[in-house]
Amino acid sequence: MDAPFDQRLAACRRRLEERGAAVAVCFPSPNLTYLTGFEESPSERHLLLFVPRAGRGAEPTLVAPAMYESQLAALPVAALRLRLWDDDEDPLETVGRTLEECGVDGADDPTVLVDDRMWATFTQDLRTLLPDAAFGLASTVLEPLRIRKDDLELETLRRAAELADRVSLEIRERGAELVGETEAELAAEIERLLAEYGGAEPAFETIVASGPNGARPHHHSGDREIERGDPIVLDFGAFVAAALEGDGGTARYPGDQTRTIVVGEPSAEYERVHEVVADAQQAAVEAVEPGVAAEDVDRAAREVIEDAGYGDAFVHRTGHGVGLEVHEPPYIVDGNDRELEPGMVFSVEPGIYLEDRFGVRIEDLVVVTADGAERLNDSPRGWETGAAVR
Repeated sequence: MDAPFDQRLAACRRRLEERGAAVAVCFPSPNLTYLTGFEESPSERHLLLFVPRAGRGAEPTLVAPAMYESQLAALPVAALRLRLWDDDEDPLETVGRTLEECGVDGADDPTVLVDDRMWATFTQDLRTLLPDAAFGLASTVLEPLRIRKDDLELETLRRAAELADRVSLEIRERGAELVGETEAELAAEIERLLAEYGGAEPAFETIVASGPNGARPHHHSGDREIERGDPIVLDFGAFVAAALEGDGGTARYPGDQTRTIVVGEPSAEYERVHEVVADAQQAAVEAVEPGVAAEDVDRAAREVIEDAGYGDAFVHRTGHGVGLEVHEPPYIVDGNDRELEPGMVFSVEPGIYLEDRFGVRIEDLVVVTADGAERLNDSPRGWETGAAVR
């Protein structure tokens, strides 16, 4: 699969021109990874991507410490120039030259869009070099691009979902073997399996919440032992690396799935609540199609739960976007009137949480298609475990 980074850079440049901004400056962050495929942690060294608006002769330029030369040379991006600096040099000289090459230094009151996560020290450096510039946030041009996933992203998200499905099914098939394990032990086993089957690392802290702990949506797995008849909320996923050419960086995308299972026979109340949550999730997925507002998907799930008398027990939004980050736009929540578009990917995860008793949450990732939604997850959503799963 051809890497799409040149197309992404070109689209970013066009949006900069539309906004009248001179340049976008990205910092080690998901924005940098999105545009180049390169993933790196922030540090005190200047590693900055300069993307000039369309119509300027300059190419996108990555200013980086010389120690990264071999990694960056392998990036699958044709239209990217490298400007390297050594530790015995002043990186601001390289940054200043790059701004001039981007046509920014001589511009009249240019608008510079900086990465939303850029450390203050680097933003201040830019302000010092461009005292007359107006500053804004790069998300104004990058969010509309990142929110719709391209083929490479969708292929990677599908693999991440398949990985979560595989582990989910294996855990629930163990049935009675889970009794006596602590939440923390089961969480560690889930993470071991995610790694064994190809996950790069957990996408977030794995949640195993048994019995009354399930009433806490973001419970931290602890030393409570799982008992027969316990509802067990399992929320997990792992990052999966995109299939990129070269070895200069790694763009990774996460899985995120929740199932609530029971070892043995559940109470009648639990069966009722699980059915309501499953119906709410199905209603929300069926509400997804292009042109529908994000809040309408939230409302579809919420109405089912409210009609069943559990409205006060649904205490969070219905979903969140998923891409290079586990949580990103679009947010599926009341008050968000953003219309859904093909290629958007987000979770649909309604839940009911009954204090001191149990909780139920069912979560899948979905992608908006031309006429509806495609579920990326396909593992069983019921509560059954052991032999009953097959």
